[in-house]
Amino acid sequence: MKKLVFLFFFGILACSTPKEKTQIVDASCGQCKFGLKTQNGCDLAVKVDGQAYFVDGAHIDDYGDSHDENTGFCNVVRKAEVSGKVEDGRFKATSFKIVEE
Repeated sequence: MKKLVFLFFFGILACSTPKEKTQIVDASCGQCKFGLKTQNGCDLAVKVDGQAYFVDGAHIDDYGDSHDENTGFCNVVRKAEVSGKVEDGRFKATSFKIVEE
């Protein structure tokens, strides 16, 4: 009986764990466009709920030349569809896809 109670409690606990959600966010260079200063050089960042975070799981140069005048993250803010979560002050991306407007 104790095993059943434990399994029931564990099942409820596992189901209540927050899941990653897919959302559309602003994406750009954290230093050039979002004013982040916690690291040097140009790095990909996203704004989630109005707060900017550097991204782990995607790189700024994965989406073309970051300094391109029309599409580069150091010059423009683009929209991205992302999945992941904020952890330790960074956005841990499990998916990152540019949304063309």
